[in-house]
Amino acid sequence: MVDPARARKLADRIQQIVAETLERRIKDPRLGFVTVTDAKVTGDLRDATVYYTVYGSAAERADTAAALESAKGILRSEVGRRTGLRHTPTLTFEFDEVIDNARQIDELLARARAHDEQVARAAEKATPAGEANPYRFGEEEVESPAGVEGDEGHSTA
Repeated sequence: MVDPARARKLADRIQQIVAETLERRIKDPRLGFVTVTDAKVTGDLRDATVYYTVYGSAAERADTAAALESAKGILRSEVGRRTGLRHTPTLTFEFDEVIDNARQIDELLARARAHDEQVARAAEKATPAGEANPYRFGEEEVESPAGVEGDEGHSTA
């Protein structure tokens, strides 16, 4: 196993190399608006997973996945050349679901906020079901039964 800091550093470098190579060298029209979001390397530095997102429809996502698979050899060669490793890691591309999940969470939070505002508006106009102040003050005090002082005099046996 390799030092985790070294593996993280290599993953960051692979992410940068893949992103730059996709932008400058790969001229596949199927790529579209692809963004490399992260990369992870196994502890033995033999395999790297590159995460990406695509702005567009499901068909454009599929086209981008196919383009990345076809460009995998060029990308791996570039990673090997620019990192100087003895064994260049194999590259695997995975669509990053985090952005879609974050968008869905944002939508749910917006709906919850709207619902909270509705409840707050309804509460502003609400009135108590009984008296406005149900507690008695002054001369009308309720007397407790003889010999009982609060809860201390009650037995549970």
